[in-house]
Amino acid sequence: MFVVVGATGHTGSAAAETLLRRGQPVRVVVRSADKGVVWKAKGADVVVAAYQDVKAMAKAFEGARGVYLLVPPNYQAQAWLDEQRRTMDLAAEALAASGKPHVVFLSSVGAHLAEGTGPIRAARYGEQRLSAVVQNITILRPCYFMDNWAPGIGLAKAQGLLPTFIEPSAKIPMISTQDIGRVAAEQLLAGGTGKKVLELAGPEDYSPNEVAAFLSELLGKTVTAKLELLSSVVPAFTSFGFSNEAARLFEEMYASFAKGAIGYERPAEVARGTVTLREALRNMV
Repeated sequence: MFVVVGATGHTGSAAAETLLRRGQPVRVVVRSADKGVVWKAKGADVVVAAYQDVKAMAKAFEGARGVYLLVPPNYQAQAWLDEQRRTMDLAAEALAASGKPHVVFLSSVGAHLAEGTGPIRAARYGEQRLSAVVQNITILRPCYFMDNWAPGIGLAKAQGLLPTFIEPSAKIPMISTQDIGRVAAEQLLAGGTGKKVLELAGPEDYSPNEVAAFLSELLGKTVTAKLELLSSVVPAFTSFGFSNEAARLFEEMYASFAKGAIGYERPAEVARGTVTLREALRNMV
């Protein structure tokens, strides 16, 4: 039995779907019964639980051959980092009480860095906390999500503009959440011995200008990538509903990306996905 936490999200649903397609028994952990209906119809075992209920989560993990674990971020939290860390503590407590199965943990590129990484600091804490309680852990460190471009498609359609805090001509690693979920499932199937760090990237690197060019093709109109000032990160993100702390953490992260301070840990194993940016954008559009 494989357990997938976050099956209602992008990477979790891709992981669960991959395992089910390969004929594996899957248990999904959801926060409400209605979210589990679709998974029950697909043949998955459904458990309603939340990290705040350690006993329920520990029971959900019992008997698992492997667990895909992530902590969905609540960007409205005023003390965002503290909340993420507390949730990681609860996840670690549940795993420690459940027989300590092999864990595949969704972290982030740059999680090996101690500071200057904004929200990635929460992923770093998760790596350390979980590694302290489970013997066998596979840590996935994906790069920039292709799916992060989805919120900008509306403006691209309406005004032909694609706002970005990344230098438009700079090529950076990007990966589809479908690839992340597939790799997570494959790592669960492979099992794990000890601690393994797997850096993830898409089939090739892309720039915001290329994102705009692909959108121009898909939308049938010219789309231009527009570099936004870092000083606009906080007002932009708070307008989306982010707390001030969460918004400032993203400002810190983008500043580090701009300086080239965030990247892969070396040496590390890098796995390339198969979903191209054009394919991912087509699905978003």
